[in-house]
Amino acid sequence: MIVHFLSVVFGLILLVWSADRFVEGSAVTAKYLGMPPILIGMIIVGFGTSAPEMLVSALSAAKGNPGIALGNAYGSNICNMALILGITALIKPIHVKSEILKKELPVLAMVTLMAILQLMDGVLTRIEAGILILCFTGLLAWSLFQKKMAASDTLAVEVENKLEHQSLSSRKAVAFVVMGFVLLIVSSQLLVTGSVEIAKFFGISDLMIGLTIVAVGTSLPELASSIMAARRNEHDIAIGNIIGSNLFNTMSVVGIAGLIHPMSIDPVFLSRDLPVMTGLTVSLFVIGYGFKGRLGRINRFEGLALLLSYFFYMGWLIVSQSTTV
Repeated sequence: MIVHFLSVVFGLILLVWSADRFVEGSAVTAKYLGMPPILIGMIIVGFGTSAPEMLVSALSAAKGNPGIALGNAYGSNICNMALILGITALIKPIHVKSEILKKELPVLAMVTLMAILQLMDGVLTRIEAGILILCFTGLLAWSLFQKKMAASDTLAVEVENKLEHQSLSSRKAVAFVVMGFVLLIVSSQLLVTGSVEIAKFFGISDLMIGLTIVAVGTSLPELASSIMAARRNEHDIAIGNIIGSNLFNTMSVVGIAGLIHPMSIDPVFLSRDLPVMTGLTVSLFVIGYGFKGRLGRINRFEGLALLLSYFFYMGWLIVSQSTTV
């Protein structure tokens, strides 16, 4: 058991470190290739910070543990909106200024609704997973051809300013991408293997492990990125990380895992975890979009409310687990 515990701890540490190298290398490489800053902020950074969830869920599904895959994806969404945004807003209130982010918030709400409709029958088939991937591809294409992807957008300006201070050469940036990706695979393997064995030892469901240890662990890159961005007054990067990550998780992460291994959805997930994620998404939409079309702001009081909601949710998970053992 000690070996499996160390496997999880070392896997999480390596996962966070390799994800950071992968994101940094990918962003700088994209800059050298001439990709617009707004795309780097919403796609490259979003993909990079979601790479841990994607690889962990894919490996879990391939090993026949779809509960970890599903719990990891949706548990990360809950963690992003409640724990990460809560901590970030407590450190420094977040202002939503980017018009593009305000377009992505309704999209996130619609994607969440689509997830609810797909999972209500208790099964995620390969066809439904394929639909998620197609929608994800369409979203990327839609973002690519948005007319307002101009350097004047606040998110684009913040990303461009951030990249100007990067001193990586193109060769070193590519090396970071390759090294980061390889270590992401290794660390994901360690995390999944250790988590499965711990779950078996304590008689905990795969879903519970995915919603807690794995979800929090794979969300650590978003936590570090959002806190650093907020402290640098890069508010749109801070919330953009969360929106982009949740879109990736809901469509790409779940879609890839579902293509690998169709999932039977635990009824408790439908009655407990999915409503929590939906409620947080609605609250993020209301807070971030603002009232009467005005710019939104997540203040410290709202951040505290988000953080407390996450602790309440964790307590709910513990009580639910204790009643089933």
